[in-house]
Amino acid sequence: MTVLYDIPLRALTGEPASLGEYRGQAVLVVNVASQCGLTPQYAGLERLQQRYGDRGFTVVGVPCNQFAGQEPGSAEEIGTFCSATYGVTFPLLEKSEVNGPGRHPLYAELTKSADAEGAAGDVQWNFEKFLIGRDGAVVARIRPGTEPESPEVVAAIEALL
Repeated sequence: MTVLYDIPLRALTGEPASLGEYRGQAVLVVNVASQCGLTPQYAGLERLQQRYGDRGFTVVGVPCNQFAGQEPGSAEEIGTFCSATYGVTFPLLEKSEVNGPGRHPLYAELTKSADAEGAAGDVQWNFEKFLIGRDGAVVARIRPGTEPESPEVVAAIEALL
């Protein structure tokens, strides 16, 4: 499957990017926000990056301001916040919409995937997670309230590695 790999993206710093850079790896795509009650999940996401990064895994953060305006900052402010507050080393993409008519093409594809209860469609809130297998297919959709280091997320990641 190459659809996700072929979608043009931009890094938070503005350079062209692509999930194709991670072909053959497991990827956890997460819409993130700096001023959300779930923002502390950045710490768990970074621990996953540190724990599994050398085994063919990466987290990719996608800042989004669609949920109660909880990511109002500029690209520079977001980058500074993430590195200074949570020591984020995983890649961050440009701020994007994940729902509605302005939905980024990446999320147009990701949201076709169903969660554990069989529900697909719109992203519910910040920190919704999509686990992509080494072949580029979505293997799990994890709703926002599930912590990044929860047993089910860790088991799903380890199954791909």
